[in-house]
Amino acid sequence: MTRHARNSTAGSVYTYHEKKKDQSQSGYGTTAARLGKDSVRNFDCCCLSLQPCQDPVITKEGYLFDKVVILQYVITKKKEVGRQLKAYEEQKKTEEKELATLAEAEKSDKVKSFVKQETNITSKPSTSKSSSEPSISNMAPGKESNVPSFWIPSKTPQAKPSAINKPVQNGLLL
Repeated sequence: MTRHARNSTAGSVYTYHEKKKDQSQSGYGTTAARLGKDSVRNFDCCCLSLQPCQDPVITKEGYLFDKVVILQYVITKKKEVGRQLKAYEEQKKTEEKELATLAEAEKSDKVKSFVKQETNITSKPSTSKSSSEPSISNMAPGKESNVPSFWIPSKTPQAKPSAINKPVQNGLLL
């Protein structure tokens, strides 16, 4: 089916011409763009520091490292993990404090509501209802506009700091 037919979905979306045009503009697949000498490390250079090795160590895969650079890297990573662990522990302590204060506030609210409910209990029944007494109903005359709102400000989302995950201490240091 040709491209100019009614349903031109049979042809490829990215044509040969467009592909060649993009290749010529980006330089991909041509000899015009080559890597410079600075892009390739020398044979005797460490893979971490890119400097010539003083005390070389080679892996099974053939990667060359300097022993001093490896030790510096391990020490740096241990310090970083220690810093992350300290931040994680501080975050946990603040979360525990927040939970304790919330539990205490909830407990005091329950006590206050119980005391309020107990003080509202009357010992003598009222025999007549007068119009001057406050009504319990929200639909009493004049209280139509005071219907409780369903939007509760305490339930709105708040911006909290992002949670810190516990760092891996015995895993790979990379």
